[in-house]
Amino acid sequence: MEIQQLLVYVIVAVAIAYLVWKFILPKSMAFGKKKGSKSCGQDNCGCG
Repeated sequence: MEIQQLLVYVIVAVAIAYLVWKFILPKSMAFGKKKGSKSCGQDNCGCG
């Protein structure tokens, strides 16, 4: 394997990891936080 191919594989892996971190992980963490939060109001109307 030449150094050029190795650099291409490393750059592609870093790009895919960045896209996963940027778009997939924050959404999955946000859904976990919404379950425990009381975002529907203070009167406990049962909307959550």
